[in-house]
Parts: sequence; C-alpha cells; structure tokens
Amino acid sequence: MSQANKYLKIIADLSVENKELRKIIAQQKETIELQAKRISELEARIAEFTAYPSTPSGMKPVYEKEPAKSRRKKPGQKQDHHGHRRATPDRIDKEKDWTLCKCPDCGSDLGEPVEIRKRYTEDIPTVEVEVIQHNIHRYYCSNCKKIIEPKVTDALPKAQLGLRLSVMTAWLHYNLGVTIENIIKWLSCFSSLKISSGGLTQSWARISVILLPVYQELAKEARASAVLNADETGWRVNGKTYWLWCFTNELLAYFTIDRSRGSPVIKKVLGKVFGGILICDFFGAYGKIVAWAKQRCIVHLFRELEKVSTKNNSFEWVGFTKKLKRLLKDAMRLSARQKEIEPTAYMSKSDRLHQRLAMIYNQKYEDADYNRIANRLKKHKDELFTFVIHSEVSADNNHAERQIRPAVIMRKNSYCNRSQQGADTQAILMSIFRTLHLRKVDPISTLTNSLSEWIKTGTISPLPSVSLQMAK
Repeated sequence: MSQANKYLKIIADLSVENKELRKIIAQQKETIELQAKRISELEARIAEFTAYPSTPSGMKPVYEKEPAKSRRKKPGQKQDHHGHRRATPDRIDKEKDWTLCKCPDCGSDLGEPVEIRKRYTEDIPTVEVEVIQHNIHRYYCSNCKKIIEPKVTDALPKAQLGLRLSVMTAWLHYNLGVTIENIIKWLSCFSSLKISSGGLTQSWARISVILLPVYQELAKEARASAVLNADETGWRVNGKTYWLWCFTNELLAYFTIDRSRGSPVIKKVLGKVFGGILICDFFGAYGKIVAWAKQRCIVHLFRELEKVSTKNNSFEWVGFTKKLKRLLKDAMRLSARQKEIEPTAYMSKSDRLHQRLAMIYNQKYEDADYNRIANRLKKHKDELFTFVIHSEVSADNNHAERQIRPAVIMRKNSYCNRSQQGADTQAILMSIFRTLHLRKVDPISTLTNSLSEWIKTGTISPLPSVSLQMAK
C-alpha cells in the first residue's frame, strides 16, 4: 500500500470516529439539559417546602402577601349618607344618677344641675349560678296502688344540670365550634360554675338521643326538597378517617358522619332516585345517584382552569380556557336577565349555550389537560346550565360550603370525635342547630321548651318550619 493510500485510510477512519464522537456529544448534551431542567424543578419544589428555613414556625406568615390592588371605589359610606348608631332601647331596666358637688377643673362648689343629659348603655349583669331545690310532693294513688309524683321539667331525669345550661353549652360547641375546655373556662369565669368535660358530653349525648326523631325528620325533608346542595369533607373518629356529609337548602342542614365517601351514603340519605335538583361539585359519587336534574358547581370549574393555567401555557390550552370562560360567564349573565327576556328568545339563547359547549369539547387537541377537561364537559354536558332554566338554582355550590365551614373550623379546634357515639351526637346536634340558624329561630329557647315538653309528655315536637320574622 502506497503512503498516500495509507494517509487516506487514516483520514477516513478519523472521519468516522469524529462522527461517532459528535453523536455521543450531542446525546450527552441532551442528557445534561434534561438533568439541568429536572434539577431546577426539584430545587423549586425544595424551596417551596423549605421556605423560611431559619424562621420560627410561629413567625411564618399564614399566606403570601399579594401585591396591592387598586380599589374600585372609596371605602366607607357614600357622600351625604346619614350616619347610623345603635337604636335607643325599648325598655329601661335600671336608672343611675351621676352628680357632682365640686368642679373637677377648679374645685369650686356647684349648685343645682342646669339640665340632665340622658345616655343609654346595655350590659350583662354579674351572673350567679341558680341552685334550685326541687321539693317533689309524692302521693299515694289508691286506685293504682302505687306512689306517684309530678315530673320535674327543668332538667332531664336524674340530671343535675338544667335544661337551659345543657342546651346553651351544646349550642356553643356544635354551632359556634367552641371547644369543651373553653366552655368549661367560660362557665368558670362568667358564672363561677364548676363542671367537668364528662358531665357536658354525657348531657349532650342524652339530648341527642331524645332529638333523634327530629334528626330523622330532617332527613325526610332533605329527601323531599325541590333543590338541595350537597358537599363533603374529611373527618376523624377515634383517629380513623371518616367523612362529614352535608345536605342543605335555604331552610335545613342535614349532616351525617360516615366511614365511606362513596355513593352508598348519598343513596342512604336521598334514596336511589332523588326527585329534586341536586347541586354538587364534580365528585364522581354524585354521578351514581339518579336525580330529576343536577347542577354542577361552575366555580369549581373556574378554579380548575385557574389551577391548570399556572402550569400550562400552551397555545391550545390558552385558547380553550378563553372560550370556556367566556361561555360560562355568558351563561351566568343570561341567567341574571331571565325576567327581562321574552321566554321564546330566552330558550333560544339557552339552546345556543349547549351548542357552543359542544363545539368546545368536540375539538381535537393533543393537550392532555384539554382532553381531561373536555371529557368532563362532555360527561356533564346536561348538568352545567341547569341554573339557566331554573331561576331558583344557583350556579355554584357555595351554600353547602358555607354550611360545612363551621364544621371545618371545629375540626381544627377539637380534633373531631373520639367515638361513634360522639360522631352520632355531633351529626344530630349540628344538624338541628344549623337548621334553626337557617330558619332564624332562637335555638336555646326552642330546644329548652321542646325538651321540657318531652319530659312532660314523652313526645318531642318538630322544629318550627319558619320563624315569625321570616313569615312577616
């Protein structure tokens, strides 16, 4: 082989080796870029979970402060608006005279007052526990051949706590979310009453057993409702995961605590077929029950779009969210103008909403987030615009969330229940107190009178349907 051919062969081998090395370098460069991207993502997640590493937990902000937004209008009352103050009391229980003998500035003697200025205050007097001795007169009935006596209607049988005290403390705990320890402290400070946590919980459990028929009647009313909101949240019973379910409308709130988060709970409360309109979120368990109509929460859909938009800014997703948000807002505006539009034209506009919805979810995109939301829209296409046809139906599930909110606050304070009996008491009393709150009825007087009547007759009266104030 000549010298020239030898050099050509070496050059050819080097050329092949150079191509292979370039290919390896390109692959390694791509790997390095992927690893760098992964490292940056992990660093971002680590920074998110380890924010304020050297700051004590008590000094960490509860939330990140958002940039200040310009106000749309000046806060406070409008110009030339008359001021408001507390109304003058209808009755005067006590009068106190405030006089002076000498001037507080110069010390000179003062004569008779030139005028009397009246000022009204409302306060709570010092409360002392009222200890009552019940002298129960017993009689012998010659006909029945036994000793009989009148029933004490101020307290449950064999109980040392009065009805009003038991009902008031139950209201503080199950309606306002005050912890048992704080109730004991409040009673000790406010009225010097000493009581144990066991004494309170036992009295509440006895009351819940008596009120069980009222609770069952609320379940029947919920089942017969024309419109009903439903929601659920996590709960704990003796450290185990349970679920607190809420079924509510404008005049009732029915709670139940169950180990299951599935459709059997809904069917147990509402039956296999619900004859009204059920307002709920997109949780799959609500799809297992048959209802006359359903309204899925539009706000949940808006939240989902906002959440995904923080991570996905692709061209397909941005266009999809823009169209869907415009459609949902148009539906809400149309529902608000239902009384202003002629019925035939209104139904035509309503049908157009469904046509626009079908055009949105039938588009063919490769974006995974779009396909997921589009499948949801297609699945619930008949459950998104129920509020457009029925004016009494809300587009969101806000009412159920507001009713379940006190229980969520209570969950953080009291760590839920320690037994099944406690969970049953929680569901019964919370349902009754929240229902009385919705009906604007005084809960303490109402239940005290009902329990007193039960002691006398053995039957518990149903809850008032509406208050006198609402009837007016």
